Amino acid sequence: MSSKFPDHFLWGGAVAANQVEGAYQTDGKGLSTSDLQPQGIFGAVTPRVDGDSGIKDVAIDFYHRYPQDIALFAEMGFKCLRTSIAWTRIFPQGDEETPNEAGLAFYDRLFDEMAKYGIQPLITLSHYEMPYGLAKKYGGWGNRKTIGFFERYARTVFERYKHKVKHWLTFNEINMSLHAPFTGVGLPEGSSKSEIYQAIHHQLVASAKAVKACHEIVPEGKIGNMLLGGILYPLSCRPEDLLETQRQNRDWLFFGDVQARGGYPAYMKRYFRENGIQVEITAEDQQALRETIDFISFSYYMSGCVTTDETQNETARANILNMVPNPHLASSEWGWQIDPIGLRYLLNVLYDRYQKPLFIVENGLGAKDRIEADGSINDDYRINYLNDHLVQVAEAIDDGVEVMGYTSWGPIDLVSASKAEMSKRYGFIYVDRDDEGNGSLERRRKKSFYWYRDVIQSNGNSLKDQG
Repeated sequence: MSSKFPDHFLWGGAVAANQVEGAYQTDGKGLSTSDLQPQGIFGAVTPRVDGDSGIKDVAIDFYHRYPQDIALFAEMGFKCLRTSIAWTRIFPQGDEETPNEAGLAFYDRLFDEMAKYGIQPLITLSHYEMPYGLAKKYGGWGNRKTIGFFERYARTVFERYKHKVKHWLTFNEINMSLHAPFTGVGLPEGSSKSEIYQAIHHQLVASAKAVKACHEIVPEGKIGNMLLGGILYPLSCRPEDLLETQRQNRDWLFFGDVQARGGYPAYMKRYFRENGIQVEITAEDQQALRETIDFISFSYYMSGCVTTDETQNETARANILNMVPNPHLASSEWGWQIDPIGLRYLLNVLYDRYQKPLFIVENGLGAKDRIEADGSINDDYRINYLNDHLVQVAEAIDDGVEVMGYTSWGPIDLVSASKAEMSKRYGFIYVDRDDEGNGSLERRRKKSFYWYRDVIQSNGNSLKDQG
């Protein structure tokens, strides 16, 4: 297909500190909430005791092997790499007055290595982790004081890296706090809706304060939010299904509305009122929220369906995703439905709603890969998945949607967030490590490595419209 992607499109990949770095106590790093979730973001919170270990403690050892990995990304032609800063490398407990120099120095080395190859960093300030010290001592984001601790952290890294990083994100998949409160806002399971939304409010205020700080400290930079793009369709054309779909889509679009429009929408105020949800919002908070993001970033893996039919909803609650399946779509081996057209639809929905540039910062296929006798890994299923999604991105660009870039999730195999597995592989690069932590950590190029290299080199011209 002829390329519809703009000349300066940011092609690349996305990872997260807690899923690749390892070195979980190296150079003064403190314990994060992720370090207490050895079975992933939906798993139990487990206190650390001497002698125990988890797969994320080493992960893929990116902390020590990043030069090799960055070189492989450069070989594919990456223009951009999204990763996160581990907050606990900078402020180990979260409430220190002064930052940890060894942690700051690590990211200096990482960003310098990327600069050698002309790879732009896209940096998330908080990706599914925060200092456990803040959760334990203050109650995480349930405490208004955490806003100040986060702002200190954000200003520290903006000052340190202002000449090296021009693209920033505040909170990864901020709407996931509704489903995984300890992961998102450091609250225990069983917290009330009022407690969760109060913590989310503090996080939204902190996000806005980080945006303001970035605009002051990195004036030529851009800072965005990051949503889990969980677009939902009505299962039928019954008006009740349509209205319920709108309501459920607003559950996550609300976060974008606050961050992009600068205040709480009326539908959310009604939701709080009708559900007895109490959230303290001060005049100062309202003023802070008026500082809005420069662009919208989001993840997209699948769509879902909504119905008011309780029989079908009960069946859906029995599966891991609690989603009513779309009868017109196939699924991955993890049960995630594959819907490339949904990405085009979502891009149009977000652009119509916000009129801000969009950045697809996660999209990929988790699958079990097999090494052939000759050492090759023929992951055509991954190639087909990514090809079909990128074809739809091109269509959205042709629709008039402004898309800044695309960073596929997991360009190198990493520890999955949901279940902390290595067997659920996303990468163009295979890492020799299994779910028990065994393996040499050797890196190996998959078939998709060469496919993605060609996509980037041709600026999308090599994609095949298979529709």
